[in-house]
Amino acid sequence: MKRILASLVLGCTLIATPSVALAQSNSAQDAARRDTQAGKALPLRQIEAIVFQSLGAPVCSNSSRQADCYEYLGPAYDPSAVAYRLKFMRNSRVTFVDIDARTGRVLRRSR
Repeated sequence: MKRILASLVLGCTLIATPSVALAQSNSAQDAARRDTQAGKALPLRQIEAIVFQSLGAPVCSNSSRQADCYEYLGPAYDPSAVAYRLKFMRNSRVTFVDIDARTGRVLRRSR
């Protein structure tokens, strides 16, 4: 009986743990939303359009995979710097593009 009870408690603990991790990962998303609504940051779609134009090669679409295109892996928001980092992959190499969310200016590109 004690083993069953201990297993149930352990199972409930393991189930509850991911929700705490998910809540913490959403804090950057919440900050991005607040900053955009307050006018402190440009909308993500506008940031993405600026970066896509600056890449020098097309961004792959889901429907057609071009030979020499960038695959967009997603954004990350840094609320303390008010900046986005967009992640891309091209020819098995990862590229990060850091962009000022206030102005839309590309800050850095790392490969």
